[in-house]
Amino acid sequence: MKSKRNYPLLVLKGIGMGAADVIPGVSGGTIAFITGIYEELVGAIRSFDLTALRLLGRFDLRGFWRHIHGGFLFSVLAGIAISIFSLAKLMKYLLESYPIFVWSFFFGLIIASSWLVAREVKRWGIGTVVALAAGTVAAYVITALSPATTPDAWWFIVLSGAVAVCAMILPGISGAFILLLLGKYAYIIGAVSTFDVPVLLLFAVGAVVGIVSFSHLLSWLLARYHGVTVALLTGFMVGSLNKIWPWKRVVETYTNSHGEVLPLVERNVLPGAYEQLTGQPALLSWAIVFMAAGFLLIWGIERGAAALSRRRAAEQEADKH
Repeated sequence: MKSKRNYPLLVLKGIGMGAADVIPGVSGGTIAFITGIYEELVGAIRSFDLTALRLLGRFDLRGFWRHIHGGFLFSVLAGIAISIFSLAKLMKYLLESYPIFVWSFFFGLIIASSWLVAREVKRWGIGTVVALAAGTVAAYVITALSPATTPDAWWFIVLSGAVAVCAMILPGISGAFILLLLGKYAYIIGAVSTFDVPVLLLFAVGAVVGIVSFSHLLSWLLARYHGVTVALLTGFMVGSLNKIWPWKRVVETYTNSHGEVLPLVERNVLPGAYEQLTGQPALLSWAIVFMAAGFLLIWGIERGAAALSRRRAAEQEADKH
């Protein structure tokens, strides 16, 4: 890894990941991928191994910090934490008050992200096309599942953390939506909003165990089968568009612990059908504007990152001479 890092920029990238992670249907892994830190992030998480434990056991804190790429990880995780704790209430408000605008924005964002990630596959062949199709189908099936009612026991909170965090680092598979399927999204968001320390600690334990274990598998796949793995991740992103389609009709509802009636099962509908079924405006023109804004945001980030990379390459070349 590079010795000179732009740590404030890494924090901003973490903030983007955290913002995505609190929305059911959008993956923090997607943001990591499009901001160019995905493989480095997976590798850094994978560095929590036996060597790291030995360094920690010898109280070689400096060696431990270098081994786990502490500066990089701390910056990204700090951004994620800042975003989650500051945006949880805001995102809940926006999703309740302006759902079509929010989902439209992220619909455009995911379309642009899928295109950019697919460009990382250098050679398309039968294997990569099959992986793309498999990822698309898998993500579609997952997002079409109905949320479940599950216990609030400590072991299930730990399990939820382990499963959800694995999804959070997969582009297109939303950790927040996995929590929704497990019936724990509102419960965990509530714990974040009220800073319920016991619940958050249990969730964090599961998250740490899950992400360290899963990162080893993902890092191995990226090293051995990079093209196929990236195609599979692209498919996850394409399939997840099913979940973030802006116009939905509520099929089933449930009542939460606060007595609020909330959607349980939703089905996608066309804008015209949405107006007929709900009696509310589809806001199609505004939805297109927000989709375009999401697409252009990702396109702008990618162009900016490419320009920065070219400038650094030119500076390094000039330093050689």
